[in-house]
Amino acid sequence: MIQFPYGISDFQRIRSQGMLYFDRTAHIPAIEAAGDQLVFLRPRRFGKSLLLSTLANYYDRHTADDFPALFGDLAIGKNPTAEHNQYLILRWDFSKVSGQGDIEQIKRNLFEHINVAIEEFVEKYRHTLTSAVTILPHNAIASFESLAGVVKNSGHTVYLLIDEYDNFANEILTSDPRDRVRYHDLLEGEGVLKTLFKVIKASASEGKISRVFITGVSPVVLSDMTSGYNVATSIYLDERFNALCGVTQDELTLLLQQILQAHQQDSSKITSILDVMRRFYNGYRFCEVLTLPLVYNPTLSFYFLRHYQQNGDMPRQMLDGNLAMDAGRIRYIVNLPAGAAVIDQILDETRTTPLRQLETRFGVEQLQRVQHDPTYMLSLLYFFGVLTIADVDGMGRLVLAIPNLVIRGVYVEQLKEQTLPRFEDQQTAQYLAENFYQTADLQPVVEFVEKKYFAVFSNRDYRWSNELTVKTAFMTLLFNDLYYIMDSEAVIQRRYSDLLMIIRPNMRRFPLLKDIVLEFKYVSLADAKLTAEQVRNQSREALTALPVVQTAMQAALTQLQDYRQALETKYQQPERLHCLAVVSLGFERVLWEAC
Repeated sequence: MIQFPYGISDFQRIRSQGMLYFDRTAHIPAIEAAGDQLVFLRPRRFGKSLLLSTLANYYDRHTADDFPALFGDLAIGKNPTAEHNQYLILRWDFSKVSGQGDIEQIKRNLFEHINVAIEEFVEKYRHTLTSAVTILPHNAIASFESLAGVVKNSGHTVYLLIDEYDNFANEILTSDPRDRVRYHDLLEGEGVLKTLFKVIKASASEGKISRVFITGVSPVVLSDMTSGYNVATSIYLDERFNALCGVTQDELTLLLQQILQAHQQDSSKITSILDVMRRFYNGYRFCEVLTLPLVYNPTLSFYFLRHYQQNGDMPRQMLDGNLAMDAGRIRYIVNLPAGAAVIDQILDETRTTPLRQLETRFGVEQLQRVQHDPTYMLSLLYFFGVLTIADVDGMGRLVLAIPNLVIRGVYVEQLKEQTLPRFEDQQTAQYLAENFYQTADLQPVVEFVEKKYFAVFSNRDYRWSNELTVKTAFMTLLFNDLYYIMDSEAVIQRRYSDLLMIIRPNMRRFPLLKDIVLEFKYVSLADAKLTAEQVRNQSREALTALPVVQTAMQAALTQLQDYRQALETKYQQPERLHCLAVVSLGFERVLWEAC
């Protein structure tokens, strides 16, 4: 059986225990050539820590005897660079540093982590160092300076690896967008983090540190560190390193072949399984070169494949709990003054979301712009891994999009929480949705939307089509990736359905679930020549009979007839397919008809 390194980022353990390892060591010469001090950004759970562990084992003098066993059959083992096993390795992991408390508490947390790392370094290399390192409990920066000097005097040099350098700074920013004081104290003037990186820069210029490799999620901290650390080369959008972390679809295909063979399942299932993985997990792109292979999040992929290996079927729950923190990232944007409108734009698949370039300056001076400027919000969502580069348009602008259905579900859930803050309303919404999945009776859902959703949605800052507003309301209420592959604007015979709810392959065995297609139309009150009060006071029958409503309804039904034929041919279960035309009359009433 394949041993998936799920949640494991220890290269030595993975290699010594025969766990799955995708060889990325061919990139090491290019990493060396890129510069002595590098910054590499990727979303959470993308394998950054494993990359650092690989580099640590490759360059560590302490692992020289293990080099054949660890690297012999890998690309770099067959053609190693001159620098392998030449350094003393110092590692910091700032994800272990809490951002809670005042600035003095954060400073103590940081110093404690650095000092513990230095103590472990001293113990590891005690036979190599020729003098003692002075460790000061209340001044870890001085401890680090002492270590760097001792290493140089011992005739060696340091390779410094810093994981999640921006973790606790991001934690401060996303916990409260108005919390500028603690962030300012960390980085501005002689802030502790800025001072630390100034010392790193000085130690490198003095030859005490030969190389620095820094990973993180976003460039939030970089701009405020510039004056203190302006020597690092950013490689996170370099096409050479697009697949440095993550898993490619070709690699997923090979794994699936092995798993299906072990379960004695027909290899023809690979296409449909990969289609599900593509829709739910999709590939990410970390450069502007569209011809390079897309990269899948390894944590999500291994979660899925490990479950299939153990059970011979897909997991019921497609969202791995390890990505729960991504909800907080989106919640941060949603709660910004212009955030809801940006999320609406992202969810509208009929429109592209172009950027001239990704913003990379997110310092304290730009925090106000993050709250109001869509460019900053979209860039930050890209770095958080909840948007990806989908295309480059005819003007050379980056086109950003939601990478997959798992992430779309996170967006939708955040909108639902914002729209329905009361727990009782959320419970009612869930009950109505689950009843709809079984009956395809939209009326209870319609009445709930009219009563609860329109009161909120009609007051929001919409700059896009009102039809999108209605579709967003229903999608927010009905989205469920446990039962469905839910595509908004899904292509059917080169036309686009508004909301397609197709039962997941592993859930089709449950007979109560329905396949559902919804087509939305919007009729403004002005076009209907009615006031909001007049609409509210008329019966549904009278409103449905309005010529302008009939025209919109007929247009939706005609589209649905085309979709039905294509979907019945594809899924071969016409009795489960329900096509519904939905017409919203302003933000007052919703009328619908089954096709």
